[in-house]
Amino acid sequence: MFQSFTGNSRRPRQVNLSGRATNPFAAFPGNSPNRQTPHAANPESAVAIAQRERALRQHERDRQTASRTVQRVWRGHQSRNTTYKAWKSEWDTFEWERVTSTLGFDDDRGPTSDVERLECLARLSAPPYPTADQCLDQLRLLVQFVGMVKKKDDVLRLVYFCNVFEQTFHALPTIATENEWTELLKRLAIAILHALGSAKDSPTHEAAILPLLQTIVFLVDLIPKRMATIAKQYYQTMAFLTKNIELWRGTLSPGQVTNAVLALLRPITSETMTAYEALATSYLTVPNLPTYLGELDGLAHQINYKLLAPAVESYIPLTKERLSTDDVEGIEGRLWLLAYLIFFHRYALPGQANLQAPDLGFLNVVSGLLNSTSIYLTRCLEADESGPDPIRGPYLDQFVTDQVSSLINQSSITGLLSRIKTSHLSHTDLSNNERNASKEAKILATYALNLLRVFPRRGDDIRMWLYLGSAPSAGPTSGQPGAKIPAIKYFWQASKSSRIFDIISKDSTQVLPLLQPPQDGNQEDQDQEWTIILLFFELYTFLLKVMDDEEFFSSASPFTSSPNVLSSWTKESALPLEDIKDMTVFLKNLAFTLYWNVTDLTKKGPVPSSAVDLRSYFNNTVQTSEPIERFEVEAKKEINDLPGVTGIPLDYFKGLVTGLLRMLHERDSRRKFLPQNHWLMTDRFDMEGFIPAVVAEEEKRHEFQDDDEDSEPDLLDDESPEPSQLVGNSHARRLIHIQAMRNSQRRQAHNNALAAIAPRLEILRNMPFFIPFATRVQIFRQFIFRDQQRRRKGFVDPESWRLSVAQNAMINGPPEGAANILARHHADIRRESVFEDAFSQYYSLGDGLKEPIQISFIDQFGAMEAGIDGGGVTKEFLTSITSQAFKTDDYESMFAENDHHLLYPSPTAVDQLKKVLGEAGLTSSSAEWQDDVRGLLRRYEFLGRVIGKCLYEGILVDVNFAPFFLLKWALTGGSRSAVKESSYRANLNDLKDLDEGLYQGLLQLKNYPGNVEDFGLDFTINNVIRMPSGNNRTVTVELKPNGSQTAVTNKNRLVYISYIARYRLQLQPALQTNAFLQGLGQIIQPAWLSMFNQSELQTLVSGDKADIDVEDLRRNTLYGGVYVIGDDNLEHPTIALFWQVMHEMTNEERQKVIRFVTSTPRAPLLGFSHLRPHFSIRDSSEDQERLPSTSTCVNLLKLPRYSDKETLRSKLLYAVSSGAGFDLS
Repeated sequence: MFQSFTGNSRRPRQVNLSGRATNPFAAFPGNSPNRQTPHAANPESAVAIAQRERALRQHERDRQTASRTVQRVWRGHQSRNTTYKAWKSEWDTFEWERVTSTLGFDDDRGPTSDVERLECLARLSAPPYPTADQCLDQLRLLVQFVGMVKKKDDVLRLVYFCNVFEQTFHALPTIATENEWTELLKRLAIAILHALGSAKDSPTHEAAILPLLQTIVFLVDLIPKRMATIAKQYYQTMAFLTKNIELWRGTLSPGQVTNAVLALLRPITSETMTAYEALATSYLTVPNLPTYLGELDGLAHQINYKLLAPAVESYIPLTKERLSTDDVEGIEGRLWLLAYLIFFHRYALPGQANLQAPDLGFLNVVSGLLNSTSIYLTRCLEADESGPDPIRGPYLDQFVTDQVSSLINQSSITGLLSRIKTSHLSHTDLSNNERNASKEAKILATYALNLLRVFPRRGDDIRMWLYLGSAPSAGPTSGQPGAKIPAIKYFWQASKSSRIFDIISKDSTQVLPLLQPPQDGNQEDQDQEWTIILLFFELYTFLLKVMDDEEFFSSASPFTSSPNVLSSWTKESALPLEDIKDMTVFLKNLAFTLYWNVTDLTKKGPVPSSAVDLRSYFNNTVQTSEPIERFEVEAKKEINDLPGVTGIPLDYFKGLVTGLLRMLHERDSRRKFLPQNHWLMTDRFDMEGFIPAVVAEEEKRHEFQDDDEDSEPDLLDDESPEPSQLVGNSHARRLIHIQAMRNSQRRQAHNNALAAIAPRLEILRNMPFFIPFATRVQIFRQFIFRDQQRRRKGFVDPESWRLSVAQNAMINGPPEGAANILARHHADIRRESVFEDAFSQYYSLGDGLKEPIQISFIDQFGAMEAGIDGGGVTKEFLTSITSQAFKTDDYESMFAENDHHLLYPSPTAVDQLKKVLGEAGLTSSSAEWQDDVRGLLRRYEFLGRVIGKCLYEGILVDVNFAPFFLLKWALTGGSRSAVKESSYRANLNDLKDLDEGLYQGLLQLKNYPGNVEDFGLDFTINNVIRMPSGNNRTVTVELKPNGSQTAVTNKNRLVYISYIARYRLQLQPALQTNAFLQGLGQIIQPAWLSMFNQSELQTLVSGDKADIDVEDLRRNTLYGGVYVIGDDNLEHPTIALFWQVMHEMTNEERQKVIRFVTSTPRAPLLGFSHLRPHFSIRDSSEDQERLPSTSTCVNLLKLPRYSDKETLRSKLLYAVSSGAGFDLS
């Protein structure tokens, strides 16, 4: 026996996975006649051959399957055709025999072909069916083969049967419209609609239009409920007929089409809403219905907008996100639907639509349509206002423009809250734990925000009208009938009662999840709550612009306003200070997360094609050329919405939150009402390592900017002209416009990248009050020190830098190069014209003024003054410039002062120069005119550099600026310079620092209880220009287009006040202020300045207002001459007497001494250890009658060796009062 035998006689299969053929003969096709190898001379592996054979077999099986399918389909088609032909023949034969027998025709002499017989039947007045059953049988047979009307004979059969059926229906009252009839009649209606929808195919179709249309209306009256179930096809057919009505003017009239459109809406059934939905989606999206149908009054008279609105609402969620600007057809359809809806609403309320607010259902629908078309709509409206320009995109039909613009109406917007039946947001309700904002508040907030989005140029009007609105109070807290809740308080309570507000206020670490898509998928509720909060932010920001401090602090105002108490609406809208405290906590936590977690909020994910940026209507346009379309596709990929709030751009959200927070902090800075350290958020930072971390972020930021400049040198260039200002063909203008859009997008990406790498810097720049002031000052000095190191190649000391320049030139270039560099930083300055000499010699340096400069003063006799510039002469030079340039008693003064002697750029300086040049016979286009105006602005720019140089070198100057002017420094943000990058917004309170009289006058106007039209004011303002001759000129300026024709009324006086404030504070001095800030920004980066508010900036410029700390001054004083402290570590007796006298002086006297020595009466921010140069004392003589003198340029006090305290005191006080100073020792 074989021990290996297992009972299986089959040979085991041998599988070779090496890829090498084991059979040397298998590679040749001749050995296997069934094998197919495409390359006999090039053998392949067995695996590849097997795969190919398997694919061939599968292909053959697929061919067999496809062949059977084709055969089956063809057999079915043939079978159906045969059956249809048999049915048609049966139907035709029956009808022909019935008609000929009834009418007595001779069949032998009649038409012979089927078509001719059908045409004859259609022309004849055929008799009705004798019985209902016969009619039903013919109807049943007809709908079996006439479903898809494709041939002429089918149309003829329909026309014939429809005519006979109507006669039969009227002749036989036994015909039922229930049971089997309804379904068959519905199928007949579908066939008729299909025939009408293909009416352009043949003349026969055209002739059949009117009878078929009449039959379809007849069927609607017969089976209205069944017909409503095919409403979509019905209104698609009506839309087709409407758009082609011009082709059949002789056959079809607009009135007949209108009647057919309304027929399906007249019966009130359970399917009526289905009919209205189809009307909205399939018919009311047809453009230009007035063009086809004439006046729409016929439609509007019978369409119930209260049924149409919910029908549209059920349609909106199908595409709830805003439509892509590529989907022009879809957007235009929605715009026409919106326009028709508004028209029907206005028609239903003749004379009242503009006098009262729409109902909430209508608002909800209009809001949804506005939201989905906002980008396209806004561009079109702006294009209409800008006039014809091929760059700005498409235009709206005038009908659409008129209807949408009618939404911007004061009465309807102000009365929005009046539609709320009861107030669900009273204090009583809140105490009963009703924490969710009402549905009404969400609808109103969404509608209002959409109006602001679509009409950005009417934003101030919309905000003011909303602010003037009020909600009725039905709660027990109202106290009396007629009491109202101001809109501000209503939306504040709605915001405060939301879940989002509650969570964010309690824990700042829980903010991020609420700014991201919710885990439970409840995105809609979260969006609605954010919408309410955003609208409140918009309204309260507007209110703070027009609310004076007295009204702001009138926290005793009740929650509701009484109609019997005369009080300003602004005061009625004031929130309690305790509520404002809660609001600031919410804003702090929210704003911190927006900046600290910016990376988490800007993570790129898949962006839906329908997603759009709320701000994109400012800079994107819909274009038709390929380059622009491609650019817009790229633009969509860069959209950066807030993840947890659908459609809200992160930049808009951050700007709104930060702006409101800073406005509240500004109020608290002017008049303290919040607890000490309320604004600090040091618990969210590691304060021990905060300063090094910030400095490291600044270094990263600087490196990023340098790299960005190398790759995109013109990235941040804002000086490109607007396309509308250019001369050339439209193609060139279009290309320039596209480039401007690309640059804007790159700048945005650039700023986003900077924010991501430097969150601490962004917080310091936008919300500096989160960090203690002393910490920010240290950071500021560190920034300057690092900048000096970088610019001076590590040689911060002036003499070391000059030596390094000379050595570098000797090694790497000719010595003349070093001499040229150092010569540009040296100037000979005459004492009597310090500013002009400095301007002529140093303006060309630009930001090179940061480097050490050398000054040689020339006295009135032309002799050069003695002095070695170790930093002291530079200090004297800078203080001398400020003393001359900031004088306000001269006709040519560049700065003016207010009632408190605080300085700001002269608002009329440029206008004054232009007036003088004009009276000299020069025109604005002349070179001399432009050079003179440019020269004045360059002087402002240079003066800004001088102040920047003082800050850069830590030199204090005794110059006090007006707070509103300093606020422009603090709100100047930009990566590099201040050009056009100030976020300052004028308000009424800032006007107080400019013109107290104007401020008081506007306050009286705002609170005037009577009719302000009695004052005869309009939207103009008069400027008084001082002239050299002493004869002043008065120039009238319009505050808005047609301002002289617009009277100031009780309703628009707040807008008038805001326009006055904006003009006086922002527009009139814009050129001077921008030039000054540009120069300042060339020395001190605006991002550094934005770390401080206006009062802190004043402290940086002129020193601390606190009392002089004598001991701090003593610890940081240097001594020279015989006053040098020796090895015994004892002070000279005169020095000891000096410090005794300083301790005994009042703080005012100490400030005089400090000013006598340093030229400024205040101490440096971080103490006298930061005074540059250090405070120094040296002896001058033993003469007891000699007065002390100083060299303020080096902060040196030259003190005679007085022997007693009284002599030292009297001489020192006399000297500081007489002003003995530099070079008088």
